Amino acid sequence: MNNLATKDIVVFIVYFILIAGYGYWIYQRKKKASITASHDYFLAEGSLTWWAIGASLIASNISAEQFIGMSGNGFFVGVAVAAYEWIAAVALIIIAVWFIPIYLKNKIYTMPQFLKTRYNETVSLIMAIFWLFLYIFVNLTSILFLGAVAISGLVGPEYFHAIMIGLAIFALIITLGGMKVIGYTDVIQVAVLIIGGFATIYFALTIVSEKFGLGRDAIAGFNTLLKEAPEHFHMILSKPDANSSQEYINKYLLLPGIAMYFAGQWIVNLNYWGCNQYITQRALGADLQTARKGILFAGFLKLLMPIIVMLPGIAAYVLNKSGHLQVDKMDDAYSSILGFLPEGLKGLSIAALTAAIVASLAGKLNSISTIYTYDIHKKYFNKEMDEKKQVWMGRLMAVVAILISLLFTWEDLLGIGKKGGFTFIQEYTGFISPGVFAMFILGMFWKRTTGAAAVAGLITGLAFSIFFKNYAVSIFGHETWLYTAFQTINDKGESVYQIPFLINMGWSFFFTVLIMVGFSLAGPKINPKAFELDKSMFKLSPSITAMIVVTLLILTVLYAKFW
Repeated sequence: MNNLATKDIVVFIVYFILIAGYGYWIYQRKKKASITASHDYFLAEGSLTWWAIGASLIASNISAEQFIGMSGNGFFVGVAVAAYEWIAAVALIIIAVWFIPIYLKNKIYTMPQFLKTRYNETVSLIMAIFWLFLYIFVNLTSILFLGAVAISGLVGPEYFHAIMIGLAIFALIITLGGMKVIGYTDVIQVAVLIIGGFATIYFALTIVSEKFGLGRDAIAGFNTLLKEAPEHFHMILSKPDANSSQEYINKYLLLPGIAMYFAGQWIVNLNYWGCNQYITQRALGADLQTARKGILFAGFLKLLMPIIVMLPGIAAYVLNKSGHLQVDKMDDAYSSILGFLPEGLKGLSIAALTAAIVASLAGKLNSISTIYTYDIHKKYFNKEMDEKKQVWMGRLMAVVAILISLLFTWEDLLGIGKKGGFTFIQEYTGFISPGVFAMFILGMFWKRTTGAAAVAGLITGLAFSIFFKNYAVSIFGHETWLYTAFQTINDKGESVYQIPFLINMGWSFFFTVLIMVGFSLAGPKINPKAFELDKSMFKLSPSITAMIVVTLLILTVLYAKFW
């Protein structure tokens, strides 16, 4: 398991040469076209097609935290974790129809710029600094750490730091070429990701079928999963009762049944896909029709992702349960499955995993560069920066960001390995998601929202998130009309009551909105900085409508099957 065959190494080298060569060709074409403006570097303005935007969105989104973290949650909980992917498809429809027209009409290029345009400079600066910290210390570090853990689990743990450096350098090279290079290399990255992912799950299912004496039959393998782990194929977990095991309670804390669909699940997805520089940046340089098609194409691809990133975890669970595989902790599930793969395919799977990690790192680095250059350096340190200097400042910031993330992941100073990758990211981003999403949604669609309300929302959103996580149970008890807290063991080994974090997020958002409404009612009836909206902005073409209908029909079938 810890040594790759020659075929695996050859497959991986071919992947590396393909990406590097294609990226260099795109970069040279851009230079010959004399496109050196900062907008091209940061946004690839007007040069990404809809399919490149959609592929880039997915390549940037699917990374180590999905392959390792979501596969681990598939091992632990099952198909219920697919809600993060499938609800994202609906969230992307909402963003394509209602959010993107507002961004494009108002020529918004960064999320802090949105906040400055709609509210004021103070809100913009606070969030620019906060997003930089979040992207560097939560997202970059977790992607880099989990990626190095996953790949070193296959080639040997002694290569952990070498792999980490390799991933960082590979991502940095792509980032330095600008968003156009990132966008078009992401098309290949996502193709490798999907082909490698489907090949991995096909062989995983044939392994399951073989171990259970049914021959090499992927369909028989899938039916074996249904038979051996029926509890892993329910989308909606029922609320625990007095007879529920501690393991089941821990699953519910992670994915609190139908309640999460009325609470944090929507905030997680709408905030991530609609109010996140890292994601929206791909569409902000395009025209409305192209941006919408790209976003909806990404939504369609999201429907496939649980097959690639979650199903291997369930296969690992069944093999572990039957004694055919040993999985020590849930985040080891994916790499354990890869260990079974034949020569050559293991190299393709590592290439798929590397593609996901590198694409996400490059996307994050470009977003960090864009926010720092546009919203901090140009505003406060060098207002007269020309286009060329902006590009070089962006590149310098990318180098600094990746060096900081290497420093913090070298010995896992942030404890990512202890929490589990997917949970680490969800919990930390969950602290600010309610306040940020409230600022954006009210700022877009309620003309009365004020800058004072936005600042209040940011502060109270964070305060409510901390309150519900750490103090609500001790003050109000573990059973109230707002929530039910369940007993579990925390990171320190202590027995505590916890509220599911998606429920925390829902209530934090609700109370934040109330406070923002209260502040805004004290201001003018129409804020002078409010956006002008008209019905024509949200009108859909027949092709866009068709894409939306197809996505919703597929989603309906999936939920009907696995409810």
